[in-house]
Amino acid sequence: MANYINDLLYRYECVIIPGFGAFLTQYRSASIDADSHTFTPPGKTVSFNRQLQTNDGLLANYVASAENCSYEEALQKIRNFTGKIALQLSEGATIQFKKIGSFSLNEERSIQFIPSETENFSTASFGLSSFVSPTISREGINASSEAEKEKTPLLFTPEKRETRPYLRYAAIGLIAVALSSFGGMKLYESNVQNHNYAEKQKANSLVDDQIQEATFILENPLPVLNVSIPKQTGKYHIIAGAFRIEENAQKKLEQLQEKGYSARAIGKNRYGLHQVVYQSFEDRLEALRSLRSIKATENKDAWLLVQELDQ
Repeated sequence: MANYINDLLYRYECVIIPGFGAFLTQYRSASIDADSHTFTPPGKTVSFNRQLQTNDGLLANYVASAENCSYEEALQKIRNFTGKIALQLSEGATIQFKKIGSFSLNEERSIQFIPSETENFSTASFGLSSFVSPTISREGINASSEAEKEKTPLLFTPEKRETRPYLRYAAIGLIAVALSSFGGMKLYESNVQNHNYAEKQKANSLVDDQIQEATFILENPLPVLNVSIPKQTGKYHIIAGAFRIEENAQKKLEQLQEKGYSARAIGKNRYGLHQVVYQSFEDRLEALRSLRSIKATENKDAWLLVQELDQ
């Protein structure tokens, strides 16, 4: 069972053991330990939450697929596993989950989880490991370079500036040309502004005349607008009920739709029952939040189905 949980932690952020608790993974950035000079790659750390015990079907479906058994048999195996763990913990034993961590009871008889420090559940960091790099000493290099700077003399060679009187007259000529050009430019800008204002007045007058003469005629009715509602997608479905008679399933579907749910019928299950869902989700955590709300306010028997459906 620990191997199954380990496999799922690489793919999902939350793996719930029904009746026991949930393992949660969280991203951890790369870090450097200045004391030991150890470089640690980025990854995911695992923690344990005792409050999340509601079965979401993830572990049971995976066990059923791996051991080629039914969903009910997989659930029974999980119950046997959690019962055995609870008994061993009550007797004071420490339970080791390979590559995940260990469980024990503290002095207050509460479950304490210590995660494994060797396992990295991030697939993006696969193959990366921690390494130690010695400190690079730069004191000798800096001292030698500072000494070289002190020994290197700075040489200045005085030069006699040559006077060039012809540059003075050239500068005077350029100033005169610039002043004459500035006066011509101002005159040109004034002419352009007057022309633009006259053209703008003509354009406004033409638009006013066209608006007064315009008429609007609707010869044909507007085309019918067809709005297509996209189908619900996602493999996480909150089951509202399964019915032997299809008419009862249709009545349940209409009731849920009247209440505002995005309900739909997803066909028969392996037992020939017509299943009706409150809603389907792409994200598993969003589906779990909605399931908890529905169980608390609408239907305590609602449960989560994890299954890919043919669209």
